[in-house]
Amino acid sequence: MAPRHELIYAEETYQHILAIERQYHSLIRQTIEQQLLYEPNVRTLNRKPLVKPSRFGEAWELRFGPDNRFRVFYRPDEQVNHVRVLAIAEKRGGKLYVGGREFVP
Repeated sequence: MAPRHELIYAEETYQHILAIERQYHSLIRQTIEQQLLYEPNVRTLNRKPLVKPSRFGEAWELRFGPDNRFRVFYRPDEQVNHVRVLAIAEKRGGKLYVGGREFVP
């Protein structure tokens, strides 16, 4: 079995989650734990490395929720078994929002 990773949330992610409807908070927390505690750097249908450069640098994206409306941007560090959660976003229409503000990569 793969080693368990420690989740480290960037301080601003707490503001990001507050901008999302409360009814989704447990879904977001559960999905992050389910998807990123073990093998966070294994590519799946909804989990993959970012190809285009972004303000997060080298990072991965996890998509989930109703109509894949939520995004979690994170950076796994296999050497120390940490996963740094960089941002939690919500897709509305064709736009991505982080902390209630439109996100432009």
